Amino acid sequence: QVQLVESGGGLVQAGGSLRLSCAASGRTFSSYAMGWFRQAPGKERVFVAAISWSGGSTYYTNSVKGRFTISRDNAKNTVYLQMNSLKPEDTAVYSCAAKSRGNYYSDYAYDYWGQGTQVTVSS
Repeated sequence: QVQLVESGGGLVQAGGSLRLSCAASGRTFSSYAMGWFRQAPGKERVFVAAISWSGGSTYYTNSVKGRFTISRDNAKNTVYLQMNSLKPEDTAVYSCAAKSRGNYYSDYAYDYWGQGTQVTVSS
C-alpha cells in the first residue's frame, strides 16, 4: 500500500511559478514510477508528467514541455512538479499517482492516487 498526499497548490498570476509536492508513505516508494495528472472543471483527468522509479526517465504532455519539471527524491519519499510560466489554462486539480507497471500516460495504469491539490492561475 502507498498513501500519497499532495501539497503546494494555490492561486498564482499568469507567468508565475508553483512547486507541487507529493509525499508518499511506505518503504517501497522507490519501486514505483510516479505521475502527475490534472483535471479542470467539467473536463476529464489528463496526463501531465511522469518519472521512472529511478528518476532517470521523464515524460511530459506537449502543453507543459519546457515549463514543467518533474523530479523525485527517493530518500524523502517525495515527487515534485515544478511549474513555471503558468497559464490560465493550467488551472486544475493536480493529483499525483503511483504505478508499478504499464503505460506512463494512462491513468488506468496507476495503482494509487492522492486527493489532489488545486492550482488556479489568474490572467
